[in-house]
Amino acid sequence: MSLSDAACRNAKPSVKTYALADGLGLSLTVTPSGGKLWRMRCRFEGKARLLALGKYPDVSLSKARERRDEARRQLADGIDPGAVKRARKQLTREAAENSFEVIGREWFAKISPNWAPGHAKRVAAKLENDLFPWLGARPIHEITAPELLQTLRKIEARGVIETAHRAKQVAGQIFAYAIVTGRALRNPATDLHKALTPMRGEHFPAATEPKAVGALLRAIDDYPGSPIVKAAMRFAPLVFVRPGELRQAKWADVDLDAAEWRFTASKTKVPHIVPLSMQSLAILNDLRPLTGHRGVYVFPGDRTPLRPMSDGALGAALRRMGVGKDEHSVHGWRATARTLLDESLGYPVHLIEHQLAHAVRDPLGRAYNRTAHLPERKAMMQRWADYLDELRAGAEIIRLHGG
Repeated sequence: MSLSDAACRNAKPSVKTYALADGLGLSLTVTPSGGKLWRMRCRFEGKARLLALGKYPDVSLSKARERRDEARRQLADGIDPGAVKRARKQLTREAAENSFEVIGREWFAKISPNWAPGHAKRVAAKLENDLFPWLGARPIHEITAPELLQTLRKIEARGVIETAHRAKQVAGQIFAYAIVTGRALRNPATDLHKALTPMRGEHFPAATEPKAVGALLRAIDDYPGSPIVKAAMRFAPLVFVRPGELRQAKWADVDLDAAEWRFTASKTKVPHIVPLSMQSLAILNDLRPLTGHRGVYVFPGDRTPLRPMSDGALGAALRRMGVGKDEHSVHGWRATARTLLDESLGYPVHLIEHQLAHAVRDPLGRAYNRTAHLPERKAMMQRWADYLDELRAGAEIIRLHGG
């Protein structure tokens, strides 16, 4: 006689385990502790088998019968239902272990120790708020470009276009990590080129007129504040790196004898070399007795030498000098160098782009390595430093071409 749902629900535990038969091998086993377990007796290749089909009431009577019937079809086709179940469990376990969230957290744990705390906090927020809630449980190899785009569209809908682009970059890095660790075959983020709403061009105010640059350099020479901040302000136009790279410069990365500063560019994540002019070396040699013995950073913060100068220190110094926010920024030295190296000194654009640590590629599309055109870049950096001295002195500027 077949079971009813009421019979299953009302079955009471006894001193010993007993079973209520439903038919075609299916039964409900009731344990002394009150547990109710679906079991199916069958034979495969002449051997008796007892299949576990789930726990009542999590698995209802009708669902248990569906699982019994599926197992019977597999047996009829010469397939071991137990092996199928074990394979499914393995796939489920692997899917959970290879989910976007699991791999994302693994990637973050490996790479974030090399980041500034503020950057790590911002990336973690994008993961927790913008990516994991929608993609976290998905097996990473199953996520498609349209699915990723749908997630990013949710961010766009909040009106934070830049955040959507940043989240796409973070997701792309996680997919790339999954590929190199053998848990995904492709990166769907690469298919979303120009799929998001374009960001407005990020504007960093910069002095690009020679006379204005000369006046700014003279103002820096007269800066009355901290000698470390002043040194950083004088060093910034000579090397025109990104502000975070400047603040986090480490003595261990500076080779005064070779006149080189080597580090990993914060945006492209590739090794970068900054040739140091005589003027740059003079600043570092003057600064070394002050900060070289205190910690790892060339420009440490005021409170502790174990941390770099704060984000706002150099910007605050510019404001203290009377330079308005719409006139020049620390990041603006990059635009200053890009403009004047090209227009006033006539250097080839590809050399300037290399020195800006932009992603420059050869005619075959291959990325140049960090030593590409290094002798020419060293000569350019020395000429740039000399040119800044001329501007500081108020010398008349003659535009050159093809230099």
